[in-house]
Amino acid sequence: MRKSAYLFLGVLVTLALAQITSLASKQGLAVHGDAPDSDNEFLSSQNSPISWYYTWSPWPSNTVNNSVAFLPLLHGLDAASDDELKSLLGRLPASSTHLLTFNEPDHDIPSGGSDISPEDAAEAYIQYIVPLREGSSDSPRTWNISHPVVTGSGQGIEWLKRFNESCHDLSPDGCPADFVAVHYYGDFPGLAAWIGTLDDFYNPSNSSENRLRFWITEMALPQKEVDSTVAMLNQSMTYLDGLDLVEGYAWFGAFRTDNANEWTGDSVSMFDEDGGLTEVGATFLGGEANGFEKGMKGGSIAAQETAARLGSEQLGSYNFIVYQRCLSTESGYSPQEDVEQRALKSGLQGFDFLVLSINPGVALGESRFIALKPGLYSQKPSIVFIDAGLHQPEPAVL
Repeated sequence: MRKSAYLFLGVLVTLALAQITSLASKQGLAVHGDAPDSDNEFLSSQNSPISWYYTWSPWPSNTVNNSVAFLPLLHGLDAASDDELKSLLGRLPASSTHLLTFNEPDHDIPSGGSDISPEDAAEAYIQYIVPLREGSSDSPRTWNISHPVVTGSGQGIEWLKRFNESCHDLSPDGCPADFVAVHYYGDFPGLAAWIGTLDDFYNPSNSSENRLRFWITEMALPQKEVDSTVAMLNQSMTYLDGLDLVEGYAWFGAFRTDNANEWTGDSVSMFDEDGGLTEVGATFLGGEANGFEKGMKGGSIAAQETAARLGSEQLGSYNFIVYQRCLSTESGYSPQEDVEQRALKSGLQGFDFLVLSINPGVALGESRFIALKPGLYSQKPSIVFIDAGLHQPEPAVL
């Protein structure tokens, strides 16, 4: 490969990273590891408001584009003390800047909690979590860290009080944090009240200068009819979008009705059993204003999207243009034919390269790139189709 081609790839990577340095919205999702790929397409589709996600683990989903920021979670003590943790975190995309810790330590493990005493959590937090905030010689990357996320209950606030006391017993600096992760299940007045309770606990002086901001990583209205659930969701989103104290919020859940949590009921599900959006799912994604309707499936989003121009540049004597789109993997769909037709219709004469970046996880074969036919756009082009995912595939020889 010519030297200029290596430089070209470097510019592409820089351009891709530039797209993910800030969150476009507060909306996020908790992504289930067993969710079908087509469901996760909604996270990366062009019109989706989703800007961040987490997986209840330190591992990102391989079906969600890097344009959606990933928040790793250290679920329990074993995850925090893992010898490979620093290496794992170091390999995450640059857009991953916030680290969640200890999922519902005041709740038992069968119910999804981590069941950790406040004393043990404080010891592990100081030993393993705080160094990640500060960085070290063997792991210079630094993280914004959260305190453990407790259940939205009186039990949860009592756990936090004991945790805070234990932290100060162990260290004069206590357990520093950069943001607060929040869980709440119930109606909108209860959610607003719980945020107020945590604000009083974490920000007693109400000083805006050092006020810890909140990320609501789970919220839902359990065991209610769909109309009530949608009403609660709309009211909550309007409130949270206007609340400076809250930097992000995620609905529970990004799953199908037949995989719903028994405790929450299936009315909170974003997808029906066939993978179509429920009314709740369409509402959370912005509804018709963003092109999302009840019953819509992942493949139909991709089929309706057009290539979105990210930018064009000149590199030495070469010109290139970068496009990004979400590709359908539904039966009978040909990515190469679709891309060629769209590129021809766009009239991009005079460019030496047309670079198209797709979502990681799209099934395009082991090589994960397609070298399109030369001669479509100028007298001397090589057109390269590159996956801008977690890994860096080899481009075609130019």
